[in-house]
Amino acid sequence: MVTLSDIVGNTDRRWPRVEVARDVWEYARTQLAEGKWDLIAHWGEPDMVHVALREHGSGTTGILSLSARGSFPSLGRDCLPARRLERAIRDLVGLIPEQAPDTRAWLDHGRWSMRHPQGTPEQPAGPQPYAFLPVEGESLHQILVGPVHAGIIEPGHFRFTCSGETVVRLEAQLGYVHKGIESLMTGAPLERASKLAARVSGDTTVAYSTAFAQAVETACATEVPARALYLRAIMLELERLANHFGDIGGTCNDAAFSLMLANCAVMREHVLRTAQTAFGHRLMMDRVIPGGVAADLSTAGQSAIAALLKRIRKQFPAIVALYEDTASLQDRTVRTGMLRHDLAMQFGAGGYIGRASGRSFDTRKILPWAPYDTLAFETPLLQRGDVDARIRIRIAEVEQSCVLLRQMLDALPSGPIQAEVVPRAGEGTTMVEGFRGDIFAWLRLNDDGTLARCHLRDPSWFQWPLLEAAIYGNIVADFPLCNKSFNCSYSGHDL
Repeated sequence: MVTLSDIVGNTDRRWPRVEVARDVWEYARTQLAEGKWDLIAHWGEPDMVHVALREHGSGTTGILSLSARGSFPSLGRDCLPARRLERAIRDLVGLIPEQAPDTRAWLDHGRWSMRHPQGTPEQPAGPQPYAFLPVEGESLHQILVGPVHAGIIEPGHFRFTCSGETVVRLEAQLGYVHKGIESLMTGAPLERASKLAARVSGDTTVAYSTAFAQAVETACATEVPARALYLRAIMLELERLANHFGDIGGTCNDAAFSLMLANCAVMREHVLRTAQTAFGHRLMMDRVIPGGVAADLSTAGQSAIAALLKRIRKQFPAIVALYEDTASLQDRTVRTGMLRHDLAMQFGAGGYIGRASGRSFDTRKILPWAPYDTLAFETPLLQRGDVDARIRIRIAEVEQSCVLLRQMLDALPSGPIQAEVVPRAGEGTTMVEGFRGDIFAWLRLNDDGTLARCHLRDPSWFQWPLLEAAIYGNIVADFPLCNKSFNCSYSGHDL
C-alpha cells in the first residue's frame, strides 16, 4: 500500500507540499473514503487545487496539489467533509469539482459584486433561491429560523423539517458573514495581513494570530524567542478559559438555568480583566505578531494571572457542583444532541465536539509546538457525545488550562519578545489548537513579504454539518441547547 510518506517524500518538514498527477489525487480520495487519511483542509487557486492530509497510524502530514484547468476530480464523491469545501472552492476561484454530488453555491448567495473573486472574476449571476434538500413523509412541517436571530449573534439560516415536535432534518445555509478575508490578504503586507487574520473570528483572535504568525515564521525561517513562545501559549490558554466559561454558562442558560450563566459570566469577566492587565487588551487582539508578541508580561501581569488561577481553584468547583447537582438541568443535557463516534471520526471533528464523542485529536499533543512540547497536561475524552459530555469536556479543559498556566508562569524564560522577520519568497503551513479545535493556516509569500496567497480553515467547517446530524430525533426546543453546546463560528466559517 502506498503511504502518504511515499507520496510527499521523507522530509523533516511537517507539512511538505507536492504537486501530483490525477491518479495520485484519485488515490487520496480512496484513502479518505476508507478512513485511512484525515481531511485537514481543502482549498483552491485559479489554476490549482490543494488538499492537506494526515495519515492515521504514522501521523504523517502533507499537502497534495493538483494542476486544474477549470475543473478537478471531486474528493467529495466519497468524502463527506470535502463537499462544502468544494462548493466554497467553486464559489471563490471558479474551479468545478467533477462529478460532485452537490453543486449548489455555498458562500456566494448571488449578491456579490462579482463571481469567483479569488480566481478569474465574472459578472454576478444575481440572487437565486437556495435549493434546500427535499424531505418526504407524512405530516411533516417546516420551521424557518434566521438568518436574523434574536440577540446579538451572527446570521445564519436554519430550516427544520419536523414531525410534530421531533426534528427529522435540519439544513443550514451559511455564508451571510463572508468578509472576503482571503481576497483582502492577497497582496497585503504582513502587518495588515496579520490584523486580518486576527479578525477572522473575534473570539479566537489569539489562536488565529498564532497560526498566521507561525506560518509566516516557517516561510521566512524566523526563530521566535523562547519568552515570546511562552507568552503566546499563556494567551492561548487565557482565551480558552474565557470561551469555555462563556459556553458552559450559555449552554445551561439555553436549558433555562440562568444561575449557571450568571456564575460563569462572572468567571469569564475575571479572565478578560486579567487579560487586560496582563496584555493590555481584553481579547488580546493583535498581541501575537509574526516574529513574536507585541506586549510583554510584567510582574503585575504575572501576579494577576496567578490570582486568577487561585480564584478559579476556589470558585469553579462550586459552579461544577451546581451543574452536577441540579437534576432538572441534567435532564435537559444528558442524552440530548448525541453525536456518534463514527461521525466525529469521519468529519475529523476537533476540540470539545470531537473529544466528547471519543476523538482524542489535540494539536497541542499530536502536532505540538513550543512550549507545549515540554509541558505536562491531559486531553480529556468522553464517549457519549451529548450536550452533557460537551459541557464536561469544557469543564475538564478549564482544569487543564489552569495546570498549563501554572507551569508556564513557573518556567517563563526571560529575554526578548520579538525577532526580526526578514521577508522572502516562501510557503508556510501550521496547525494551532484554538478553543473550538484545530485551526489550519497555509500561506505563500512574495519576495517583498506581501502575501501571494493565504488560506485559513476554521474547525467549524467540519463541525457545522455535525450539528445537523446531532439534532436529528430531538425536539425543536432542544435546538438552542444543542447549538450552544457546539458553538460553531459563523465568522470563522464564512471568512
